[in-house]
Amino acid sequence: VQLQASGGGLVQAGGSLRLSCVASGRTLSDCGVGWFRQAPGKEREFVAAISRSGGDSTLYSDSVKGRFTISRDNAKNTVVLQMNSLKSEDTGTYYCAAHRRPFIYRYAPGYEYWGQGTQVTVSS
Repeated sequence: VQLQASGGGLVQAGGSLRLSCVASGRTLSDCGVGWFRQAPGKEREFVAAISRSGGDSTLYSDSVKGRFTISRDNAKNTVVLQMNSLKSEDTGTYYCAAHRRPFIYRYAPGYEYWGQGTQVTVSS
């Protein structure tokens, strides 16, 4: 599975961005998908995850709950992360990842496939 993340950019605090994770080589609805982020000098951290289609359970980190929404667009083989009410601490490189297990993970080692990152910068 090849994953391509896009949609990052520069936005003012309080603004919104919509990140997309497009898959090739496999139907993404067969995979659990997660978003992670990494700020300069910090470890990669979990942001949000969605289980395989059919269950579509979601999981969010406490820092983004209520502001970010993860969802699927199966027609486009895409998982979207809608980010609203952005804060400066949301700045970082965002990565999407996928796995084939019937679980939902917040831990990076649970993911088999990773895309390249997309940069999100929130100015205060």
